[in-house]
Amino acid sequence: MTIRVLLADDQALLRATFRILIDSCTDMEVVAEATDGREAVDLVRVHRPDVVLMDIRMPGTDGLTATAVICADEELADTRVLILTTFEIDEYVAQALRSGASGFLGKDVTADVLLDGIRAVAAGDTLLSPAATRTLITRFLAAPTPGSRLATPDRLTILTTREREVMSLAAEGHSNDEIAEKLYVSPLTVRTHIHRAMTKLGARDRAQLVVMAYQSGLIRVTPPE
Repeated sequence: MTIRVLLADDQALLRATFRILIDSCTDMEVVAEATDGREAVDLVRVHRPDVVLMDIRMPGTDGLTATAVICADEELADTRVLILTTFEIDEYVAQALRSGASGFLGKDVTADVLLDGIRAVAAGDTLLSPAATRTLITRFLAAPTPGSRLATPDRLTILTTREREVMSLAAEGHSNDEIAEKLYVSPLTVRTHIHRAMTKLGARDRAQLVVMAYQSGLIRVTPPE
């Protein structure tokens, strides 16, 4: 199955470079290019890509605004947004995740990391660069802005004990394989629990499930002073 990618970046040279890199892979292709956030939204609605590679800073409508619009549209629920930017700033990471982005990488990543990131996001996994640490998550996502809270403690009562346990480990940054090893189950079982938790809570993807884990109080970590 070919992963369909839309590029959103105001720099033509970068778009050309990304297109060559992505189109060189047999399992993915670039279906459209956008030069700003508004054009990205319009093209996503036309092409319905699997993944949008979204820059943050673009003229006019920026990438964070475009991400929020795309992720809020129920008709675009199958499209994932991977933020790619030189501005790896805590507030940007948090805002991108709150807006519904499935991943965040700096533009200094290697080609292999970028391609693997697109595959991971397309598969529904969360992708955060090393700069997006647990401290950042707890500082910015556990204390949402008014009206942006995705989950309350009461909402998690619909989950089974095992689903909450898996959700908690996923929120701590563990991969499916790592969770499976900790719980002595198969990675497939872990993936099943995560998808069930996402379905019950109405989470768009694994990244939003992580946000819910912190905002609901399932995970409590005090940031270092």
